[in-house]
Amino acid sequence: MSLASGVTTEEPAAAPPIAPPNAPPIAPGRVRPHRPPVLPRILRAAVTGATKSAAIVALLLSWELAPRFGLVDRTFLPPFSEVAEAWWGLVADGQLADNAQASLVRSFTGFGIAVAVSVPLGLLIGWYRPVADLLNPLLQVFLNTAALALLPVFVLLLGIGETSKISIVVYACAWPILFNTISAVRTVDPTLLRLAKSLDLSAPRLFQKVILPASVPTIFTGIRLAGAVSIVVLVAAEMVGAKAGLGYLINASQYNFAIPQMYAGIVTISVIGVAFNQLLVAVEKRLSSWRVPATS
Repeated sequence: MSLASGVTTEEPAAAPPIAPPNAPPIAPGRVRPHRPPVLPRILRAAVTGATKSAAIVALLLSWELAPRFGLVDRTFLPPFSEVAEAWWGLVADGQLADNAQASLVRSFTGFGIAVAVSVPLGLLIGWYRPVADLLNPLLQVFLNTAALALLPVFVLLLGIGETSKISIVVYACAWPILFNTISAVRTVDPTLLRLAKSLDLSAPRLFQKVILPASVPTIFTGIRLAGAVSIVVLVAAEMVGAKAGLGYLINASQYNFAIPQMYAGIVTISVIGVAFNQLLVAVEKRLSSWRVPATS
């Protein structure tokens, strides 16, 4: 527009940019996806990992320094570095692998039998009220009887071999799985049940599509509790008449006053327990992938 002459004129439109002769054609409307920077993600992952491991690092540091500064008697609590050295020695001569394998076979066998028996039985008791009324008093008696209190009974009836050790693990693991499964079935949202019944679902379809998916989180709470119980009870059982296993290793190290080896066995049990729990958490997430995550 020209203002000096008082006459309005239109300026020529700007010519479109000319692409170089060898430039690739530009697809109209194509937008490159936005990718978040890699460095911030790495930093966030590092901060998260440091936060989660801070308490463990503090514990190990205290374990290392307290005996060295005389805060505790290093005869009965050696520094963590000595325990780590003893652990590596057990790994090198094969003792740790042999004993851990014996314990894992017993623990996983008993745990698997308990899951296979308790989950279907819990679903049956939770679904049919008459069965629950019939069995509940008996179940309460066994629930309140500690597994380790029955260990002498299992040894007397089944001997000191593998059968008694696996049986005590089955007994100890069955009750948390059973009662959590019963609770899971009974606490399904009544709104979901009414909605499913309004769709004229048959009883088997109602059980498959509503009851089982809604019960998975509570059932896995019991399974995770049983996973921890299976290792603890087994270690106690292996201290009575066993010839192999982590409990046997800890007990034999105590009698021989090999204190670093004893703590190495205890640390191994803790690591196995944490790894087993994380495995169960991963399976639970896989089976509960339909759930909508809670928003903060």
